[in-house]
Amino acid sequence: MPTILILASSPGTGSLVDPPGSSVVVAAVAWLEGTLLGSAATIVAVLAVSAIGFMMLAGRVNIRYGLTVVLGSFILFGASTIVAGLLSSLSGGDRVASSRAAEAPPPMVAPPAAPPPPANRDPYAGASVPSR
Repeated sequence: MPTILILASSPGTGSLVDPPGSSVVVAAVAWLEGTLLGSAATIVAVLAVSAIGFMMLAGRVNIRYGLTVVLGSFILFGASTIVAGLLSSLSGGDRVASSRAAEAPPPMVAPPAAPPPPANRDPYAGASVPSR
């Protein structure tokens, strides 16, 4: 009897019937993600956006409803990117930590001035004026 208590209370061991890595919830979420982001869902989203766009062109659907469909598709298919961006901004992953002091920028050097135009320069003289 004490052996069972030791096995049940040891960290890292779950149920003997359900080994680690075979969680039903994880499998269900993976199936749902595959269904929502798979090729069938992509085809349905493309057809929905094109149908709503055609109906908007025909004047049968309000523009607000059409934009809602398009925005919903962007959010559905871009959810992983959106979450990754939010998590990196919350954790400060986008900040670069520097251990050394910031260096001063090099001094600005003015480019050399262009030479002044000649005193007898005619701006209208050129290829269009015949020379004699």
